Amino acid sequence: MTAPAAGAVRPLALLVVATIASYPVGILSGSAWLLPSLNTLPAYLLMVARLRAGDRRGALVAMLVWALTLAVFGTLFFALWPRPVDAVVLNGPAYRDEMFLWIRAGFGREGSFRLFLPQHLLHLAGFVVLSLATASALSILLGAVLMNFMAFYVASLARADVPTWAVVALGWQPWAICRVAAFCTLGVVLAEPLLRRRFATLPVESPRRLLLWAAVGILADWVLKATLAPTWGRWLRGSGLEL
Repeated sequence: MTAPAAGAVRPLALLVVATIASYPVGILSGSAWLLPSLNTLPAYLLMVARLRAGDRRGALVAMLVWALTLAVFGTLFFALWPRPVDAVVLNGPAYRDEMFLWIRAGFGREGSFRLFLPQHLLHLAGFVVLSLATASALSILLGAVLMNFMAFYVASLARADVPTWAVVALGWQPWAICRVAAFCTLGVVLAEPLLRRRFATLPVESPRRLLLWAAVGILADWVLKATLAPTWGRWLRGSGLEL
């Protein structure tokens, strides 16, 4: 019993260590594209290895652990790095400025269903196409870019002297967490058609249940964002943030 458990945990532990290590290396390189590439490589290799072993569930667990590691340690590195990291986080400054404007003024894409839904649909369509075309390699890379600029925004709250409790409780919104989980699920499932042409050992059972859960996560993202974002912005505005 212990050997299989150790065998399952060890690759995840290595994934976490490699993902954490990708941050100082990527930041010190000064390359905006090297950072997400280093973030992505260990996760993608483990996901493909798990799918080749017929373990779709293990592939999904690996992607979810990876996303959690990006969220936690990306935020920590961006918040605690001794110098600003604006130059190495793709779309980071632009997203931070957009979110700070939403918090300060109460308007913008974050709080408007009419404005954010077209963007979300475009991102979803692009993710699906890239996943099918590249066995999720490129879509997961762009997912790392997205995770980093969201982590950069949360880290920017800390750098703006928002109380730690507010950064922890309000920085990563619940709708964003639903979106990340849904895209991780899609990345695993949509990698399979192209990988199946090379590897005959991929899972044979239908991924219908995972696709359903991904759809639920995407709908939850839209509904929660439309209903909670205005209140969330007021809470952040009342947390002592001065922009």
